[in-house]
Amino acid sequence: MATRGRPTLRMCLRRLLPFTLLICVALAHADQPGVPDTLQQRIAACTSCHGVHGEGSSGGGFFPRLAGKPSGYLALQMQNFQRGLREYAPMEYTVRLLTPEYMHEIAEYFAGQQVPYERKPVPTLTPSTLQRGEQLVMSGDPARQIPPCQACHGKQLTGTEPSVPGLVGLPYDYLSSQLGSWRTGTRASAAPDCMAQIANRLAPADITAVSAWLASRDVPADAHPQSAGSITPPLRCGVLQGQGGGA
Repeated sequence: MATRGRPTLRMCLRRLLPFTLLICVALAHADQPGVPDTLQQRIAACTSCHGVHGEGSSGGGFFPRLAGKPSGYLALQMQNFQRGLREYAPMEYTVRLLTPEYMHEIAEYFAGQQVPYERKPVPTLTPSTLQRGEQLVMSGDPARQIPPCQACHGKQLTGTEPSVPGLVGLPYDYLSSQLGSWRTGTRASAAPDCMAQIANRLAPADITAVSAWLASRDVPADAHPQSAGSITPPLRCGVLQGQGGGA
């Protein structure tokens, strides 16, 4: 029988076990090469869904094109997922620990990518529906206080620096789902949230028309965003103050 107050061999081994395990784990990893901290490694989580060069997913498309979009827009969208202004669990998880500097580095990479556009499937709609879509995109609907899309997204709908994205080249499924997200509040941007205002003024049939017409457009030869300061926004909009997100 052990003397009271004096540790037994079993007690000593029990106390040493956690430290022994830690040493074993450290030794097991000592010979393993570390993950290289390169830009390609940093964007790997992005390219697995959005394509090697940010060209977007093939076929349909809930994973939009990142290539060529304004870097300010891309960085802000990552921040919006981090802040809870946009809701999509895989994106929220991916960006949860990223610093602003890290996000801007990734955004600059994809903004600089220029790769061919792939035409995505568009639903078959009546000519009158497509005509309505063209009207809303190019002229808006003044009676319902709906400004034209090109007022902010540029004459060629290729976006505006630094924070307004292009709309041409995006798939129908993505466009319609994002307008729906603004209507339901699962996507938002900094106040005043002009896109939420516009989306809630659109009827469901209007969302279908706008999304289909945009998705059916050819991308212009020069798909670069318009320069900063080249538009006069029709509404007060947080994104145009460098605070929020666009489409």
